[in-house]
Amino acid sequence: MSSLESVTPALSIHLMSFSATNPGRGGWQPLLDRARAADAAGIDRLVVSDHVVFGENLGAYADPEIGGIEGGQQPTGPDGHWLEPLTTLSVLAGSTSHARLQTGILLAALRRPVVLAKTLATLDVLSQGRVDLGVGVGWQREEYEAAGLPFEGRGKLLDHSLEVCQTFWREQSASHRSERLEFENIHCMPKPLQPGGVPIWVSGRLNRNVLRRIVRFGSGWIPWGNDARDPAAGLAQVREAMEAAGRDMKGFQTTAGLRIRKDASGAVDVEQTLEPVPALVEAGITDFQITQLPVPDAADAARDAWSAFVEAFRKRVGR
Repeated sequence: MSSLESVTPALSIHLMSFSATNPGRGGWQPLLDRARAADAAGIDRLVVSDHVVFGENLGAYADPEIGGIEGGQQPTGPDGHWLEPLTTLSVLAGSTSHARLQTGILLAALRRPVVLAKTLATLDVLSQGRVDLGVGVGWQREEYEAAGLPFEGRGKLLDHSLEVCQTFWREQSASHRSERLEFENIHCMPKPLQPGGVPIWVSGRLNRNVLRRIVRFGSGWIPWGNDARDPAAGLAQVREAMEAAGRDMKGFQTTAGLRIRKDASGAVDVEQTLEPVPALVEAGITDFQITQLPVPDAADAARDAWSAFVEAFRKRVGR
């Protein structure tokens, strides 16, 4: 077992909280039904993503130099319907009881820090401490322009947002002074239920700025781009940076995506899908995320399908 032996390996699903077109007559009910079924089946974490607005230069998603992913394709056009993630997780919090609720990722810098801190603390309290905040800088210039914020320097904006959130979460009488914001003796209640505030998972390719952000704020890392293809190698870099800064890796979490494998008939091959898991656990990966596991539409049938997958996963990791 790795040095992260205190963390129980978890199984996550990335919910499709977006649609290429208007969902139509059924609306978003299938999303809510699937979330409830997954929670009942024992899925450990429900993850939703974020886009506030779109411009029309969607080819930028394939540019790793600005935060995209090489060869990637944005899953919707500019008129795709994307639910706001914190609102979505608030609805899911009221209809689930087990699964943790994560943004994967939230463009946190687009929100005013004090409002973001309050919103996340509220969600954490109402969900009984089940919130994980995954953050990143994003790839789309137009989202920052629509918010009246500079695209260049967006990493510094993110750092500022995270610093302010943690200040409000951790200090009874909070004060902050920077070139962007000053306040003294400000009270922001309630605090999150989780000690130290909502855990922050930093997403990004491992460059100097992302590593620094992980060390400063991170309870976890969500690999992106080429790093997502070999998260164990990237985790070694994270471990080195954390140790150099004097931070203990105990409890630190890292996500790896699981590629769904199918047999000759087209059915999901559970054993082949889960085959990489033990070695990744040994390397320190703690969170295994699936995006498109085909399950029936009916709630009971979906719960049964996920339950079988959960049971196989737990056997693989010794839970």
